[in-house]
Amino acid sequence: MKKDTPYHFFSYNQENIIQRLGKEKLLHALKEMLAIRNLEIRGESAYQHGKVGGFYHSYSGQEAIQVGCIAACGANHWFTTTYRCHALAYLLGATPNEIMAEFYGKTTGNAMGRGGSMHLYADRLLGGLAIVGGHVPIATGAAFTLKYQDIKDQASFCFMGDGSTVQGAFHESLNLAALWDLPCLYVIENNHWGMGTAVNRAVCVKPIAEYFAKAYDISSYTFDGSDFFSSFAAFEAASKEVIQTSRPVLMEAITERFRGHSISDPGLYRSKEELQNVLKKDPITHLKETLIEKKFLTEEIFKEMDKETRDIAINAMEFAEASPWPDPIVLEEGVFS
Repeated sequence: MKKDTPYHFFSYNQENIIQRLGKEKLLHALKEMLAIRNLEIRGESAYQHGKVGGFYHSYSGQEAIQVGCIAACGANHWFTTTYRCHALAYLLGATPNEIMAEFYGKTTGNAMGRGGSMHLYADRLLGGLAIVGGHVPIATGAAFTLKYQDIKDQASFCFMGDGSTVQGAFHESLNLAALWDLPCLYVIENNHWGMGTAVNRAVCVKPIAEYFAKAYDISSYTFDGSDFFSSFAAFEAASKEVIQTSRPVLMEAITERFRGHSISDPGLYRSKEELQNVLKKDPITHLKETLIEKKFLTEEIFKEMDKETRDIAINAMEFAEASPWPDPIVLEEGVFS
């Protein structure tokens, strides 16, 4: 019988977070979300114009999750994620120019044009990885390394889609992490769709994190991934628990993706009315309205921020367009055999 109960969202005090972060940090978070959105919009456009090969998986609609994570926990940890990796790479130090050039497959790209949209890296990002669930053991290995080297103030963060939770590697990883007391945060970004299959037709329990965490005797955190404050609060609490106990936690961000699984997916499984309801949950709009209400922001300043980040994304497209293609003679450089 399918287990299906209401979500129990992690509770938090929004006013307390606003007071602790203050105006400048909150405006910075909003600007980071705008930077990601504008980079995605330009990347999507480049893909539709044939400039980007392979597939393109947009993070539009989910920005509050990873921005909230970095705002709460900082970047001095190890991170692993899926092919929907553009935002995390940017937040961990990859520049818009190198990200866009990688989309285009150019030598100035983040992976010298070899990885494309699905494989971005940063000093603390072990990769955007394309095999569903295949990256979860890598994140578990990073947590094992932290424990083995007796590094107490860091954790391993593993971002995944809801589709990863039905893969064997996911369950094997949680079992080992719980058995060996590994400092890992497994973060399910539940946007309700695994490609074109609704999550309730693919996963036998709901809430996913709550049920699976009980099976492995670890803590779970379920939060609203469309809300920056909810994301910040959940990551702040979960990371403190992991670092203090060296025990893994399982997190579930309830979120929405604004595009299809990839830009080549028209998303016909969602009606126009459903999509309109999804767009009403825009995390950027929510944070913007909160900051305006607190008089930290005006419409004019927001427009300036949006234009600034849009111009950076457009300049990154021009940089990518002007960058050289890889020379086939270097194709095997750095390849292990």
